Amino acid sequence: MAKKVWKITSNIITGILFLLLIFMIFVVVSSKASGGEPNFLGYQLKTVLSGSMEPTFMTGSIIAVKPVENALNLKKDDIVTFKESEDKLITHRIIDVNKIDDQTLYITKGDNNHSKDSNPIIAQNVIAKYSGFTIPYVGYFLDYAKSKNGTALLLILPGLLLLAYSGISIFKALKEIDKGKQKDVQETV
Repeated sequence: MAKKVWKITSNIITGILFLLLIFMIFVVVSSKASGGEPNFLGYQLKTVLSGSMEPTFMTGSIIAVKPVENALNLKKDDIVTFKESEDKLITHRIIDVNKIDDQTLYITKGDNNHSKDSNPIIAQNVIAKYSGFTIPYVGYFLDYAKSKNGTALLLILPGLLLLAYSGISIFKALKEIDKGKQKDVQETV
């Protein structure tokens, strides 16, 4: 009975470590390939760096956003990610839509902010729309994964754990074989 429980536990641990290794490889490779945030099934994973949208999503969470094909179709209450400047993205809620001539402007505000954002956003600066998918606190992990130390650690650590666990399993198997040989020697004597 104990051997059966050990075998099932061993298989579960091996599976978890293997899946962890595959996930870490995906996160690191996806982050490096996209030049920043990882992509998954057409969604971009963005890290929430401020509390401006709390309680909708908390600082340190990751959110999934879908790139917008036509930024002119957005409406009030949509949560969008937009370029505030060349190197700064913000995710806030649209509180009003203004159409002036052929230009569409979005007035945005963070859910936790007391006032609206100072500048309206032109439709061309909206890059994605929030999908409603959030995972709390994983953003801290993804930010660490993008660093050199994080990349090395997250690729090497699961592999080392898998190797160590495999070594333990092999050692136990060899020990069982030795017990079987000793038993056979004792029976023949």
